Amino acid sequence: MGDCQSLGDCDDERIVRIYEYLDGALSCDDLGEIKAHLDGCADCSHEYDLECVIRSVVKRSCKEAAPETLKAAILARLHEGRPASV
Repeated sequence: MGDCQSLGDCDDERIVRIYEYLDGALSCDDLGEIKAHLDGCADCSHEYDLECVIRSVVKRSCKEAAPETLKAAILARLHEGRPASV
């Protein structure tokens, strides 16, 4: 985050605030502050865009079902590792 950090504005806490912004976990005042910051900071805007892409890929991946053969293989391995019931 070269440009932003040189101004002393951005740090790990700012990135956490961007995540909270994406999660909808900020007050109206905080939303405005983060939005204004993103509009003026190319580095943080890039972090925001990257996180949006990551979240989109994860969301899409979570909708895909595992093949039944994979599920069966995993369950078989889990049962092999368990002691027999008494």
